[in-house]
Amino acid sequence: MWPRRLTQVVALVPLVLLTNWGAAELSEPRPAPRDSLHRPAAPRPRIVERSVWHADERAVRERPAAVRAVRAVFIHHTHHFGSYDCREVPALLRAMQESHIHGEGWDDLGYNFVVDRCGTIYEGRAGSARRAVLGAHTQGFNTGSVGIAALGSFGAGERVPRAMLEAIAAVAAWKLHPGADPTGRVRMVSTNDRSRYPEGTAVRLDTISGHRDAYETDCPGDALYAALPRLREMVARLRDR
Repeated sequence: MWPRRLTQVVALVPLVLLTNWGAAELSEPRPAPRDSLHRPAAPRPRIVERSVWHADERAVRERPAAVRAVRAVFIHHTHHFGSYDCREVPALLRAMQESHIHGEGWDDLGYNFVVDRCGTIYEGRAGSARRAVLGAHTQGFNTGSVGIAALGSFGAGERVPRAMLEAIAAVAAWKLHPGADPTGRVRMVSTNDRSRYPEGTAVRLDTISGHRDAYETDCPGDALYAALPRLREMVARLRDR
């Protein structure tokens, strides 16, 4: 027998869903019930953790900082040639981690997750597979977001593998907090003048955005950027199951 309070909450769920269905695109994400704040809206996909691809933990400069909730997703590309063998990906990740730490001066690999063309999901920044952590992927908008990088270039006319898009959708559906609308927009505030918007500027961005939406860059490539509307619908379907 459920407690009376829990019975009342369960009875209200259909009404909340109907209300959210008709919400305006620009509305703020509705807060989730307190007992579901840490309950993902979609299952955790299979992730190759850092210990498997042999990340250099001794090179990491600072322990990962936790964030309260993931309100937005930024999609990136890594500029690698698309003809790589998926068996080479761990070595590519190790090289990318070294570049981010020693070349960019970051604490660790910048992206929270990296997805290859075979649809394999790799944990990027330390701790990302277990909790929401602050990345170094989108200047000015790292707080409250997750960075997912597609391994490749994806210029105009290039094909985005279906397996890769499905894997990106699975990560985004799992990481976005329960009140987020994958097909809607979210209010965010720039924390850095080097972003597309001056520090302190409040902007409306797609909940699932491309890197170029927040920073002067061609990332995530024209082909992958053109696939974002389809990606948003895929994420929404995964969260409706």
